Amino acid sequence: MNTILNISTYKFVPLSDAPALRELLLQRAVALNLKGTILLAEEGINLFLAGPADDVREFVAQLHTDARFADIVPKESWSDTQPFKKMLVKVKGEIIRMNHPTIQPAQGRAPAVAPATVKRWLDQGHDDNGRPVVTLDTRNDFEVNEGTFAGAIDWRITKFTEFPDALRSHLDDLKDKTVVSFCTGGIRCEKAAILMREEGLEHVYQLEGGILKYFEETDGSHYHGGCFVFDERRALGADLQTVGLQA
Repeated sequence: MNTILNISTYKFVPLSDAPALRELLLQRAVALNLKGTILLAEEGINLFLAGPADDVREFVAQLHTDARFADIVPKESWSDTQPFKKMLVKVKGEIIRMNHPTIQPAQGRAPAVAPATVKRWLDQGHDDNGRPVVTLDTRNDFEVNEGTFAGAIDWRITKFTEFPDALRSHLDDLKDKTVVSFCTGGIRCEKAAILMREEGLEHVYQLEGGILKYFEETDGSHYHGGCFVFDERRALGADLQTVGLQA
């Protein structure tokens, strides 16, 4: 029976007090016997937590008392065991490392597109203006190997810091197309979409909430395989249940 609630969420928001916030969030999580990882940086928060549902939701309720996090809505999935071994809260230079300091999502996001809209575009083969739609996987190669959208562009990057150079090498391939960038939960494709716009691509969107939100709000059409997750579950299927890694 799946009794462990797993949540993931992030928000790009200025955090000048990250070290102090680290201590506060660690104390709260430990008091609720939660496990997982919370990353904090001046650019925002990125978290993955698991535990009994009431305890996880109490942590989220406490998080919402901070006005900077009041609108956070975590993505949820369930497991029958605790997928994390410990509780870690870390202060980093970036909550997702790109090594591209001009990309600051807190100053303005690239347009996002809802999962249901992406599914409809993929069903019909074009966006609402008749423009060809391509999906761009911003994840690392080993994640893509577990599963991705049918026909997705995959540049075989091994870490996200390689994305800017890969993009510049393939800009001409993306012109005159509607590009939907995607990743596991939205954080990488958010930075990627901003960079693509800075590089001159006009019709760029990020998949709101990433693959996990796509699984949650659609039937998973057009996605083949599982979605790699960075915990002991390893990968989730379109039903948000654990699947085994492909051989």
